[in-house]
This record gives sequence, structure tokens and C-alpha cells, in this order.
Amino acid sequence: MLQVESVRQEEIVIYLKGLRDEIVQGFEALEPTKRFEKKCWDHHGGGGGEMSVIRGDVFEKAAVNWSGVRGKSLPLKEEDEPFFATGISLITHMQNPFMPTVHMNVRYIETDNRWWFGGGYDLTPMGFENEEDTAHFHQVARNSLGDRLYKEFSQNAAEYFYVHHWKKERGVGGIFFDHYNTGNFDQDFQMWKGVGSSLLDAILPIYKRRNFSYTAEDKARQNRLRAHYVEFNLLYDRGTKFGFVSGGNPEAILCSMPPTASW
Repeated sequence: MLQVESVRQEEIVIYLKGLRDEIVQGFEALEPTKRFEKKCWDHHGGGGGEMSVIRGDVFEKAAVNWSGVRGKSLPLKEEDEPFFATGISLITHMQNPFMPTVHMNVRYIETDNRWWFGGGYDLTPMGFENEEDTAHFHQVARNSLGDRLYKEFSQNAAEYFYVHHWKKERGVGGIFFDHYNTGNFDQDFQMWKGVGSSLLDAILPIYKRRNFSYTAEDKARQNRLRAHYVEFNLLYDRGTKFGFVSGGNPEAILCSMPPTASW
């Protein structure tokens, strides 16, 4: 069980768990019969996480996971630096190939001497890109951030979500930021919350209008594009690496994998 050590940490954890519940409820509203199943896990350094996973008629597989952990050494750093990290990681893999995959991660990391926010979200059509969907998704992101930060964070996403061996972005972009700290905690916290809280507005309208009929050939195309998603997450994604190196739960980390893919 996670023991928070400050009012700041408590406020962030309360926000994240509330956001997780809100997103779960939003996704469940699209499912006629299925519901998310929650599974808890413990971290060796303190704290742990809560996996929320659904396999249904609309979501072939979706996960909305929260974690809050402590450790003696910040992963991927040479020096020993105790840390506190908490965040939500979200992924959807849809039954309908015309419904794109969406990913979101919002996280907060703190050491004895510093803190920062990170995260963002991005949209990945699996073979069926739609200009209306892309425009809507990016407009919601812009509205949540304002023009200046949207421009910076969308460029970050274009660079980060790049599949180098295929020489292309893995989807149609979104927003991404890391190690974000202007020195004004309250201002940065509000920006970060605005990103997380805009996710449902960005994706639900797309899912509601893309419930088209599809063929076995469409499904095969979706699976071929899912393979590129797998390759990115295993080869390049920093969150996947951070999770494994920090001793996170492998099942929770690999929730980002689609239920099926083909090469």
C-alpha cells in the first residue's frame, strides 16, 4: 500500500485515481455488457498499482492502470537517487478496425531535490486514417494547452512517437512532454491535469461515429499495423523501459500490447 509523504503527493494521487475512475466509466458507457476488472499489485520498494482491464464487444482490450511506487535508485540514472513516481497509463485496442487506438500517460516523479511532470496522449489509426478524427483529436489537445504549449508538445510527440526502422510516425500524432518543471508547481499541476482531463473529450466522439461494419480483410489490415505498435513499445518506449528497470509489474507494463497482431 502506498504511503504518501506530503500534501502534494496526496493531492496528485487523489487526482489520478479520480481520473482513472472517470475514464473507466466513460469507456464502460460504450460497452453493452462488459466491465473493467481491477487487479492490485505490490512494489518491492513500497507502493504498487492497480490494473483495470476490459475485454469486450467494443474494446477488444483496453487498460487504464494507476501506479504509485517508491524506490532507492531512480531508474535509468547512474547515481543512486531515491524517488517517488505515480501516474496513469492507458491504452485501447478496438474490435472495430475503423476505431483508432489511443494511448495516454500522465505521470509525476519526485526525488529529494526535484520534481517534474510528464505525459501526453496520441492517436494511432490501424490502417484507416480519417482527417476528421485527426483534426478533432488535435483541436481538443490545443484547447487544453493553449497554442504555445500545444505547438511545442505536438512537435515533441512527432519526434518521440517515431518508428525509426519504418521511418514513420506510429500514428497521427498528439502531444508529449517530459521533465516539465517551470518552477511554479501549481501552474504546472494545472496544465498537467488539463491534459489528463481532456482525454475523454478527445477520443469518445471518434469512437461513437466510427462504429462501421468491417470485413475480415479490414481486420487483417488492423493486425498488420498493430505489429508496428508492438515494435515501438518494445524497442523505443521510455515508459516500458522505466517500468521494467524500476521493478514494476510485468503484466501491467505489457498491458500496452494488443491482443493480436501479425507480421
